[in-house]
Amino acid sequence: FFRVINAGKSTHNEDQASCEVLFVKKKSGGANSTPNKKSTKRRSSLPNGEGLQLKDNSDPDGISLYYWSLFDGHAGSGAAVVASKLLQHHILEQLQEIVDILRNTAVLPPTCLGEEPDNPATNSRTLTRAASLRGGVGAPGSPSTPPTRFFTEKKIPHECLVIGAIESAFKEMDLQIERERTVYNISGGCTALVVVYLLGKLYVANAGDSRAIIIRNGEVIPMSSEFTPETERQRLQYLAYMQPHLLGNEFTHLEFPRRVQRKEVGKRMLYRDFNMTGWAYKTIEEDDLKFPLIYGEGKKARVMATIGVTRGLGDHDLKVHDSNIYIKPFLSSSPEVRVYDLLQYEHGPDDVLILATDGLWDVLLNEEVAEAVTNFLPNCDPDDPHRYTLAAQDLVMRARGVLKDRGWRISNDRLGSGDDISVYVIPLIHGNKQS
Repeated sequence: FFRVINAGKSTHNEDQASCEVLFVKKKSGGANSTPNKKSTKRRSSLPNGEGLQLKDNSDPDGISLYYWSLFDGHAGSGAAVVASKLLQHHILEQLQEIVDILRNTAVLPPTCLGEEPDNPATNSRTLTRAASLRGGVGAPGSPSTPPTRFFTEKKIPHECLVIGAIESAFKEMDLQIERERTVYNISGGCTALVVVYLLGKLYVANAGDSRAIIIRNGEVIPMSSEFTPETERQRLQYLAYMQPHLLGNEFTHLEFPRRVQRKEVGKRMLYRDFNMTGWAYKTIEEDDLKFPLIYGEGKKARVMATIGVTRGLGDHDLKVHDSNIYIKPFLSSSPEVRVYDLLQYEHGPDDVLILATDGLWDVLLNEEVAEAVTNFLPNCDPDDPHRYTLAAQDLVMRARGVLKDRGWRISNDRLGSGDDISVYVIPLIHGNKQS
């Protein structure tokens, strides 16, 4: 792990990170049991020689997991600092509820807690819809009629429970920031990129514009998507369409190729609504003269001319400049969670998971990052426990660039990153063993 405060942008680093080995212990003695940690929190990556090899989880009381996170703060570092210290505890609390189910991989999770889970191998009975409605035997209402039950029932795999736990934890973290923001002076908001390694699988949860990629045999496997005003245009437009009061009578939810001018009222102009990916023409009306919900392009796109990311934590007090219009209803704390099964692939010592804030990705393409790492690692001593940290440092310095007459410059004389930059380079193997 390596990071820099870049360009003198802030006194306090708005990028925050956390990395821990954790232990999910099943609840005992009621709902208020405290999650356990196997180790204290470290502000750097795990020892680089360890990769992702966990203990065999033979402990009957719970499951071990690895946790990494990156938080990119804006309008202050408060939300990022709080999330870096607390989000993992919310994830542990959610996983506590299901730890026994996760350990029992032979059967699918029960639909209702307390029920005996169905074993797909033994439950092969098939009923017609009519028979399932009747309960199979007996006349309706007779004592021998079992409770009504539809035969068809969704089978939920174990990994979906982990995804749900992570999603719920993000929501709880956001609610805690909202409750405590005044008492603890939690400023601004932050994007969140989290990785949980549990039972042989990587769960990558992203809310914001940080990015995760896996480099395997030199190939790039994207593990996240950026959430911006442009990528989430239809969600934002639909919310504004359903709840127009959120726009404060100052904005229009429709998108036009450019700002509509008064002289164009009555003319037909290209536009698109929440239900459209293509474009059509509409007759311009007075309401269309309002400021657009999403304004600008690329990294300059903003929701209500205010913020350039649409998912993350915090921002509960954020308003449109010089108005009483809150931005938060349009900002979601829900992460996208992608799963990577490490046991399905062979991994070499140069195969890595890279997590980084947008300070890196704003100036380097996925392919440039992959090329840099695959060229750097083979030139390191394979026994050097710091080679992955050195690879992360190399990426940071490539993105920051070198100070020249015309500012910070990277390869091909392009502008270097003017943002804080944080990078994890995480090996996917332990020594010569498959993770």
